[in-house]
Amino acid sequence: SDAFEDKAEVNVTSRDSAIEIHVPDGGYLVKLKPGVSLVEGSWHKSQQLNADGLHVRMHLRVDQPSEALDSATVCLKALEKYHFLCQSCGAILVKEKVFRRVLPLPNGNWNALVDDWCCHPDPFANKKLLPQEEDCLVGDTYFLLTRDSSCDNSLTQQIDSSCVNLDTSQYSVKQTAGCKNVVVFCKMCSAVLGEAVTSEVLKFYITEVVIKQSEEREFTVPQHRQVLKACCLKLQQFLERALTSRLLELSSAQSIFRFSIQTPDCKSVIMLWLLNTDTLIASFSEKVTSSNGLISSDRHLDEHQSCQAASAVKVLYLACNRAEHQEAVDAWEKDISVHPLALPWSTCDELLQLLSSCTSTLPPSLSSMNSYQVRGHL
Repeated sequence: SDAFEDKAEVNVTSRDSAIEIHVPDGGYLVKLKPGVSLVEGSWHKSQQLNADGLHVRMHLRVDQPSEALDSATVCLKALEKYHFLCQSCGAILVKEKVFRRVLPLPNGNWNALVDDWCCHPDPFANKKLLPQEEDCLVGDTYFLLTRDSSCDNSLTQQIDSSCVNLDTSQYSVKQTAGCKNVVVFCKMCSAVLGEAVTSEVLKFYITEVVIKQSEEREFTVPQHRQVLKACCLKLQQFLERALTSRLLELSSAQSIFRFSIQTPDCKSVIMLWLLNTDTLIASFSEKVTSSNGLISSDRHLDEHQSCQAASAVKVLYLACNRAEHQEAVDAWEKDISVHPLALPWSTCDELLQLLSSCTSTLPPSLSSMNSYQVRGHL
């Protein structure tokens, strides 16, 4: 940091699950999360003082492995009773739903694979896989289920013959003539939940709904829009957890590490490259000071500032709306090993903002790699 000119003046040691940062005029004590400690001798200073400050690398030891993130796509079981709730406001969308069968759908580029593997024309090429009355079909980022009487009171739908126009959207494309989407909304808060595939079949995206077993405590439904705004961080965390858990499942089960985040009409918005899945992120409640200050306002080791630590995954990403990325985007779209993941337009936009926000917190020298933006964690 620019709080000191000579990096030799800085020393880092560990003490009782804490990191001590010593500078000539004082020190800074950071308490680590229980079960996390600094590997002795792993601390290394950067070889040179970069324009954005002194870089320090260290290894942390975790006593116990982190718990795996819960995923809605693996929690559903046959013959169990579930509520489907709106993740934006907590309203019950589908009440006490029991599935006789919960079946996975073919995922990714399975249609293209059928064309390559089969010597005869695909008899199902123009047909959709739809659930029967007591079925739930599970896709990569969505559920297919049949409507019931409770949907009439909790859902609204609207025919959308063109792309959803977002105020900040830069991905406007022309819809194919005659192609119409029927978008499904929450009646209480008007949040986009998915689509009506047919008059009897609904598609709910995993980023838009919360699934609870009927005996679990139900959500408290906010009554005012101001309350919903106060819940913005919680909704952002839900998006992170839902998407991250799905990325981890796909990478573990199918060795997939590159993903194309797409809108329902198959328009690519983000190219995502999954790197580390064992990252631990520590963050602080106040920003590090610079200029004439020390590393922190805590000048003595008698005082401390605790950090919050959480498991995370590290990714590289490209925003498809930027002209300088078009060559890379075209190459990814032609690569059958890149796995497409469909999300609502609004969620794609929210995810891109989330990624950009994280990148902006990194030092300039660490925020990009070969034109890819670095997203420190998800």
